[in-house]
Formats: sequence, structure tokens, C-alpha cells
Amino acid sequence: MIRSNIARPVLADDPTDVLRDARVVVVDDVAANVDVVDRMLRHAGVGEVVGYTDPVLALAECSTEPPDLVILDLHMPGLDGLTFLACLNSALDPEEFVPVLVLTADISDNTRRNALADGAKDFLTKPVDAVDVVLRVRNLLETRALYQRLREHTDTLVAELELQHAIEHEAAILAAERAERIDAALVPGTMSIAYQPVVDLATRSIVGAEALARFAGPVTRPPNEWFAEAALVDRLELLELAAVALALSNLDELPAGAFVSLNLSASTACTMEFASYLRRLPADRIVLEITEHTKVEDYCELRSNLADFIERGGRIAVDDAGTGYAGLEHILRMAPDIIKLDIALITAIDTDPAKRALVTSLVQFAAETGATIIAEGIETEDELVVLRELGVAWGQGYHLGRPAPLPLQLG
Repeated sequence: MIRSNIARPVLADDPTDVLRDARVVVVDDVAANVDVVDRMLRHAGVGEVVGYTDPVLALAECSTEPPDLVILDLHMPGLDGLTFLACLNSALDPEEFVPVLVLTADISDNTRRNALADGAKDFLTKPVDAVDVVLRVRNLLETRALYQRLREHTDTLVAELELQHAIEHEAAILAAERAERIDAALVPGTMSIAYQPVVDLATRSIVGAEALARFAGPVTRPPNEWFAEAALVDRLELLELAAVALALSNLDELPAGAFVSLNLSASTACTMEFASYLRRLPADRIVLEITEHTKVEDYCELRSNLADFIERGGRIAVDDAGTGYAGLEHILRMAPDIIKLDIALITAIDTDPAKRALVTSLVQFAAETGATIIAEGIETEDELVVLRELGVAWGQGYHLGRPAPLPLQLG
């Protein structure tokens, strides 16, 4: 065996030369032939050349440590070149590509055809020109490099696809679990309604109640999370309509003239099914509280779909007022009958001048637009007193009454 590790100098503008990084195995039973090819390749700049005069030893190394290229003689004692080709192809991983250049003194067409048919990628007959050998070697090494890049790219794509499939599989399982939970929540008896009184702050009398969904079962979490999950599995409309129907089934148990406030997304409020359902109800005792948790795609469509309800005395409310520009824009475009001030604006308002100033401006806005203000989350008598002094008409919160089954109870 003859081995050489002498590489040519690497030029700055040639950093990816396939010859420089190549490991080439030369197999020929004549040592002089191996030496000639070795010197050709070293002079051309091949990074590592390993020469064998024993094809059996060469096959053993090529099978365990595949080179980048094999230069192979055909007629050798003990193991001829065609048998070497067949054994090498059997030993290598099917995904491995090791090109073989046959270099032989046999010039017959039949030998050439057999070598190429058995897996050789190129064929040269002796005597050979050094330039021709180097060009063939470079071409085969570039082909191998291209094959390896394509294989790496393919492996990357396969890995990405497998990851994407795994993500999609996990998402499908999660979606199925979510749908199962929401379907269970739609089973009669799983959902119930708690009613929180809405109180006239001047008289402490009940003017209405907000209907709040509650869910029984093994999963304990806030109602808003149930509705958010329903939206993820295309069941928001079903869940909201079920909550509305359940809340209105107890309308006769509310105090005479008191309204019930129903939380509803704009998407559900825009459906023809809901519009048809509203026509069968006493609109003057219903307040639709359009939540801003889901985007209102078309305010004109929403108002149009609720036109009959409004004409029959139904009222529209918006919640979370005072919590940002988006909330104020929502108020302007909805033109509501009732504006509900967010709990963040009400908490400790008796000690916060900035909050009092903002509530004062919203009270003035409501007066000029004909809307009524409801303060949410009143927790103390001091908060209530300040709100009443600021001109807030109605309120709700634990200080006035907690959400509970009917009949309504003041705190």
C-alpha cells in the first residue's frame, strides 16, 4: 500500500476545491502504476491519496471507510476489478455514492461496457494523459460533492417534514381534546348561569343583571377560557348561543322591568341564526354586551343584523371601556346604549385623581351621546360614593352583589 498526504497550497480564491479535500484510493496490482497515479494526483492537489496493490485489502478499507473516489485496475490476481466493483456496491450503504474510475490496459469495448454496467462511473485506458486523468477525477469528485449536498438538503427537508408532521399531529391531538371539552360543556347540565346584579347607585335598587356562564366538570378554569377555547375549535357560536338560551330561560325570575345583560362576540351577533332567535324575545329586557375579545370585522354589518332588535327596544353595551385606544374606538363605532367601565379604572378610584378625571370625561361623553354608564368591579363603599358623586348612574361588583343563581341578592 502506498499512501500520501501531501496537499498543494490552497489559494485564497479557491476555498472549496474538491481536490484539496478529497481522499482517493488507487487500486492496481502493479506498484509502478500506483506510484504514477499517486504522483499525478498529488501534483494536481488531491488532499489524500491511498495506494493498494492488494485489491482484497483495498476492498476492506473502502468498505469500512468509504473514500471520495476509487481509481481501479480491472485485471488483478486474487480479485479482479469487476468483482471488486460488485463487492464494493454490496458493502456500501445504499445511500452512499463512491464513484469509481476504471483505469486499465484492456481496450476492448466489451470490457468497457461490462465495467460501466457494473457500476463504474468513468473509464480510461492505459497509457493515459495526466491532464485527462485529473480532469476525470475532478469531474467525478464534483459529482460526488453535488450528490452529498443534495443528500444533505434532502435529509434536511425530510427532518423538517417529520418535524412539521409531528407538530401537526400534536396540534390535531390538542384540537381533538379541545373539541371534546367544549362538546362536553354543551351537554345539558354542564353549564349553568350566575346572575350579578346591576344596581342604580343613587337608589341602591336593581335595574338588571349580567348573565355569567359557569361550567361544571373535571376542568376548572375561568369562563373566558372556555369561550376562547371554543373559538379555537369553531364552536364559539354554539357555546355562546347555548349560554344565551340558558340565561334567558330564567328571564321571568328577574325583578319586573329588570334587564338581563348577555355577553356575546360580534361574530355570533352577526349570524342570521342569532338574529332569528332574537325576534322571539322581549327585546326591551335584553342588553347585548358585545365583547371586544374577538375582532369586529364589520361594524355596519353588526348594526344591520341587530337593527330589528334595536328598533324593538333592545340595547347594546360595550365593556372594558377606559382601557386603551382600541376600546375607545370600539365605543365610537358601536354607538352603544350602555358603556361599562373596566374594573381596572374603578379599583381605588377614591384615592386616584387620574382615574376620577378619566371617569368624569367618560360620564360627560355618555351624557352627550345618550348612553348610560355602568361601573364594573365596585368593591368598597368609598368607591361607590365617589362614583355616585362623579355622576355614574349604575354599577356592579362584589360590594353590591356577587354572581349567584336566581333570585338576585344584593350584597
